Amino acid sequence: MFKTVGVLGLGHVGLPTAVGFAELGWWVIGTDSDSAKVASIASGRCPFYEPDLEPLLRKNLSEGRLRVTANVGEAVRESDILFVCVGTPQKPDGSPDLSQVEAVIRVVAENLNGYKLIVEKSTVPVQTAQWIKRTIQRYAGNNAEFDVASNPEFLREGTAVRDFFHPDRIVIGVESERAKEWLLELYKPLNAPIVVTDVNTAELIKHAANSFLALKISFINMIADLCEAVGADVTEVARGIGLDPRIGPHFLQAGIGYGGYCLPKDLKAFIHIAEEHKVDFSLLKEVEKINEARIDKFVRKVQQALWVLKDKILAIWGLAFKPNTDDIREAPSLKIIKRLLDEGANLRLYDPAAMENVKQVFPENPPRLVYCESAIEAATNAHAILIVTEWDEFKQMDWQKVKQAVALPIVVDGRNCLEPRTLREAGFEYYGIGRK
Repeated sequence: MFKTVGVLGLGHVGLPTAVGFAELGWWVIGTDSDSAKVASIASGRCPFYEPDLEPLLRKNLSEGRLRVTANVGEAVRESDILFVCVGTPQKPDGSPDLSQVEAVIRVVAENLNGYKLIVEKSTVPVQTAQWIKRTIQRYAGNNAEFDVASNPEFLREGTAVRDFFHPDRIVIGVESERAKEWLLELYKPLNAPIVVTDVNTAELIKHAANSFLALKISFINMIADLCEAVGADVTEVARGIGLDPRIGPHFLQAGIGYGGYCLPKDLKAFIHIAEEHKVDFSLLKEVEKINEARIDKFVRKVQQALWVLKDKILAIWGLAFKPNTDDIREAPSLKIIKRLLDEGANLRLYDPAAMENVKQVFPENPPRLVYCESAIEAATNAHAILIVTEWDEFKQMDWQKVKQAVALPIVVDGRNCLEPRTLREAGFEYYGIGRK
């Protein structure tokens, strides 16, 4: 049986995975080629914002169950199970860039010192496992002893710790009885539903899951547009259909569309996979098309509320692609900021976690773009407040206090996270997405 778990790559997937396995009681070695990131983690500092992760990181470092190193080869040699958690960014054609996967697999091949179970945790196209096997055999020889398995991750940014310890399901794709036994033993402490499949099927499950979630989001956004046209309320429509257990309530909140690192990338990759195998995925192409149109619709809604945007002061509340993270990859806020600046507006930005990341994209440029220390500061003298990320902080605002700060009491709620009646009773004009 295995003794040590190695986690190759310590980003948004790898670090929660490493900390989680250590917390379950396994010996874990985490590694990353970014030495600065490794140094930060080794000192107990999480290099990105993820609720509840840093205390667990410090605990398991201090108790010795988790250690980190920038020497990837060392981690390979000292581990029995190796989780590949490196990035698979998107190429211009929509296909995933697997260069990081290939690079780390070459290091694995060069450092094999006995049987290893190599587990794909990164989101990769179907049949990637076959390329991993071929690469190891090329660089380590045909006598190398190893198995390749697939164990797709379902960790959501902002709730990654909870998702690790309370998963809806665990999917493992294996080709040998030993690989199956090891992974079942590894996850046994979680007492979670486990789906055991072949490797190709497991690889497909992650892309299919994320694409279906994107489909639900674009579907309800399409319904929201119809609601606006006929005078219906999309939140009631979503409630009415979401109570059907065949549909469910999740991912039926209309707004400015999905963003982040996973859904846009995985949807494009899935479409690309289908095209390579000559399978018609036109349905998912429409999902993507609907989502891309959400930014234009939101900006038009701001224009409808204010008429002319040039020289208007707009408070943007929320910059991260979702609450409880500082991640701005593919965040709708970035496109909205650019569009509003192009329209000549002056922007006052606030987010509880993502400010520093956005500053790397849009440096402060008074008076056109100003970063603020609080939501109230951002709203000061604003002609409208735009809700772009549904942080709880915004849902709990004292709207009488906000009204005293703004130039005009107007709220454009891009996430439908506020109650229209509450805002209107406080004296605000409220504009939601598909709401009455």
